[in-house]
Amino acid sequence: MIIHNSSIDDVFIIEPNVFKDSRGYFFESFNSKYFKEKTNIDINFVQDNQSCSQKNVLRGLHFQKPPHDQGKLVSVIKGSVLDVAVDIRKKSPTYGKHFKAILSDKNHHMMYLPSGMAHGFLTLENDTIFSYKCTNYYNKQSEGCILWNDHDLNIDWLTNDVILSEKDKKGEKFSSFVTNF
Repeated sequence: MIIHNSSIDDVFIIEPNVFKDSRGYFFESFNSKYFKEKTNIDINFVQDNQSCSQKNVLRGLHFQKPPHDQGKLVSVIKGSVLDVAVDIRKKSPTYGKHFKAILSDKNHHMMYLPSGMAHGFLTLENDTIFSYKCTNYYNKQSEGCILWNDHDLNIDWLTNDVILSEKDKKGEKFSSFVTNF
C-alpha cells in the first residue's frame, strides 16, 4: 500500500497493492496500523455507507458540523468518480482550496479526508457504487452543503450537465459560508 500526500494537509490518496491472477484480484483496502505509521493519524471508523448512482450524478459538497464531524475513507467498488475535497478549516493554509482525483474500480485508489473537508463526487459511469467509511455517526441536524459549482471554489467538474438532489441545488455559497472548523 502506498499513501500519497495531496495538495491539502491530511488528505491522502491510498494506492493499494493489487494482486491479480486468472481468478481475479485481491487487495488490502485499509490497515489502521500502517495508516497511522505513515500519516501519524489514528482513526477509528464507526459507520460505513454505500451509494449507487447513474452517470453524471453529482453528490456534494457535503460535510458534518462539529461535534458530529467526520473523517472519511472513500472508494469506488464499481465504476468511476471524480472525487473532490474542499478544505473548510479556517486556520488551514489551504482554506477554500480543493483537491480532486479519479477513483475507480480499475485503479482501486481511495481518498482519505479528515474532519473539516467538504466532500463531493461526480459519477463518470452508470451504476457506480461508491463506499464511505466514516469516523463519526451521521447526524441530520449537523449536515452542511456548499454549492457544488460555486465560482469562488472554481472546481472543474469536467461537465456542467449534472444530476443533483434538491438539497445540492440549494447549497450555500462559499462567500457567505461560516465554517465551524
